[in-house]
Amino acid sequence: VGDSSVLDCHLKNGVTMVTWKFSPLIGAPCTLGYRPDTNTTNRTTCSDNMNWKSRPDLDASLEIRHVGIAQEGNYTCEVVSVDGNFHKEYYLTVLVPPRPSLYCDDHGSPVCEAAVGKPPARVWWVLESNSTPEKEGHDNGTVTVLSRFTARSTNVTNTTCMVFHPTGNWSQSIAC
Repeated sequence: VGDSSVLDCHLKNGVTMVTWKFSPLIGAPCTLGYRPDTNTTNRTTCSDNMNWKSRPDLDASLEIRHVGIAQEGNYTCEVVSVDGNFHKEYYLTVLVPPRPSLYCDDHGSPVCEAAVGKPPARVWWVLESNSTPEKEGHDNGTVTVLSRFTARSTNVTNTTCMVFHPTGNWSQSIAC
């Protein structure tokens, strides 16, 4: 999320048309087209952050600026040339880093939360715990994972929560 992504599409000899088709997981499909014979481009229901990387007659790559969850899905580049039709397919997966936090609840128990991540984060306690993480899905495809520390022995005063995610890991200690 927030980064830019470039999907390559190589031009062939004698190109008559280049088309990018995007099928999002949610929402309307998008099409970008280019015809060299008339030097024209066309776009249908594509967001403003999606466009040719440079001039389509020189580089048919698609650039997606400030990638958001809405840009997750299938992308296909089709090049029509005198040598035939050529397809290149991509599936763009959007990762959203969770917002980790560690705090003490009203009962004095440690609570570790990894909010609105995609995919869901894994939450672990350094000391053994009887905790089972709770997951809450959100409409935008992100998930919040919450874990309450439940000690197996009563003399635990300090514990550490660790959050694991493809975008990076995090850990913090707390004494409640």
